[in-house]
Amino acid sequence: MLFPTSGVEVNPLIPVLVAFLVSALTAPAGVSGAFLLLPFQVSVLGFTSPAVSPTNLIYNIIATPGGVYRYIREGRVVWPLAWLVILGTLPGVFIGAVLRVTILSNAAAFKVFIGFVLLYFGIRLLWETVGRRAAKRKCSEKEAGTNPTARAFPATEKVRTTNTSPRKLSYVFQGRTYTVKMPAIFLLCLTVGVIGGIYSIGGGSIIAPLLVMVFELPIYTIAGATMLATLVSSLTGVASFEVLAAAHIGTQAAPDWLLGALLGIGGLAGTYVGARLQRFLPEFWIRAVLGVLVTLLAASYII
Repeated sequence: MLFPTSGVEVNPLIPVLVAFLVSALTAPAGVSGAFLLLPFQVSVLGFTSPAVSPTNLIYNIIATPGGVYRYIREGRVVWPLAWLVILGTLPGVFIGAVLRVTILSNAAAFKVFIGFVLLYFGIRLLWETVGRRAAKRKCSEKEAGTNPTARAFPATEKVRTTNTSPRKLSYVFQGRTYTVKMPAIFLLCLTVGVIGGIYSIGGGSIIAPLLVMVFELPIYTIAGATMLATLVSSLTGVASFEVLAAAHIGTQAAPDWLLGALLGIGGLAGTYVGARLQRFLPEFWIRAVLGVLVTLLAASYII
């Protein structure tokens, strides 16, 4: 089948299947998998024009509602955190889209810089994950949550917000209280939004590991927020690219809606399955997968 906008010729079942497998793997970590589908489109399908960026965002728009719905249904979306991440990423996404079609239409050096930054976080996340696993093995497996092979938590376990203010956010999960500074997260998300707008990754693949490592939040509670933010920021990103294309600003980058829709259909099923399976997975394995994914993203940028 030929996709006229992108010039890609491929069996339509291949994008659907690849998107399903990628999203099912990444959804438990709160990541849509768009950053893995970008090199797939460029290197495997031969879609190399700037239009691949908004096409990748279309995948996010269609794919992420499956995971978002599941996390909301299970009561594991920290809503104040989700709205804060969204408010931070939205203006950044538009700025990134403008930069992508103008001065950064061929931003190899900037991409390498981002790659090394992500490489540091990916390696650090893997190192901390292995260290946690070793520490847990030294503790008695009779204590709650120390058995790495046990089911992560019961289906009735939900997130409960205890305090929300312009300065800080506190919530309880599994009997433990977590507190973060709101301005710090906003600035982080604004920066990530710019990067996500440039490289059409939605931002979740960067925000998720930072919330886990820097702010020490459990991955079970941030996955829903980052995936919801990915959905909203992707909507903004696609709209931005369409407006820029209609206004003839910079390199024309109208998305391939048909290819993006096929990827999204596979991703919709995959994110739902991945989010559904998350609570059955020990945090060690989710953190390990997230660390590997971020490291792969870094390597792809550097290469």
